[in-house]
Amino acid sequence: MIFVESEFAPLRTVVLAESEFGMPRYPREEDVKFLTPEARAELYTKTGMDYGDAYPESQQAWIKEREAFKTVLLKYGVEVLRPRRLTDAEKKAGGDEGYANFFSRDPFFTVGNLVIESAMRLLHRRQEVLPVRDIILERVYPADCVYVASPRPEVAAADDLTLGPGPFIEGGDVLVLGKHIFVGSSGLASNPLGARWLEKLLHPYGYTLEIVRLQPDILHLDCALGLIKEGLMVVCEAAFKDGIPERLRSWDRINVTYEETTNLATNGLPLSPEVYVTDPVFRHIGDQVAGHGITVEYVDFRITRSLGGSFRCSTQPLLRKS
Repeated sequence: MIFVESEFAPLRTVVLAESEFGMPRYPREEDVKFLTPEARAELYTKTGMDYGDAYPESQQAWIKEREAFKTVLLKYGVEVLRPRRLTDAEKKAGGDEGYANFFSRDPFFTVGNLVIESAMRLLHRRQEVLPVRDIILERVYPADCVYVASPRPEVAAADDLTLGPGPFIEGGDVLVLGKHIFVGSSGLASNPLGARWLEKLLHPYGYTLEIVRLQPDILHLDCALGLIKEGLMVVCEAAFKDGIPERLRSWDRINVTYEETTNLATNGLPLSPEVYVTDPVFRHIGDQVAGHGITVEYVDFRITRSLGGSFRCSTQPLLRKS
């Protein structure tokens, strides 16, 4: 079965990301401003290299982080699927832009019983859905669900820092709350044209869509907002250009600072309304979550976070249903 009812409905089946990254040879400052200064320095020091070749110790630690997270998922009965690794041909095709197979949240996403391939903005991520296609073939094709791909983004001029009109729509920007869908837009990932396309797709199925404008150095909506259970969220209000969305303003808030947002403080993952996973560096946030009667599991995700994502970014649910 394929179905995602909300961000916190019990997680049954999930795609957990691989750990592959080919760093762009000529990274554009505009495209990496969401990273911490330390992460940007790492990127610019070893441009054009495979992350594992450039930083072998960090690569091994990164793999271990994902395995530790998998252990927690299995502990709570979640079925864990893994993408295949990139082929040599796929890596070569990335050229100077590099390649990615490291955050399964963004290249495709699930809303209700619709599985949607994204239209990625950053050039090194444009082909990131390919390692997931085997899972789609095995699980999505036989299921009673819709499977569709977003329109291919237009080709932009080499000096166009916006990377063109898109459309761009990425899973990290798409938050599901029943029939209401929030889509983030900062200029770094999803854009209004991508949201407009998604709204056109979802409207016949009874969904409403709300664009949430973000500050220009916030990559995705899930880097500023996490829905933990009905009525409870972790949020950085300063990350929103227009304030917290009206639909969520009555919810209880666990507030985080802008600096914590940059370090992915809101990007924990509910396994259900009763269980939440976050990094031990955010134990002060976890303690507040636990104060609402929720069990909090901790996994060290330092390397993963340094690359611009965390627990939600590393997972794509295929089944979340009460």
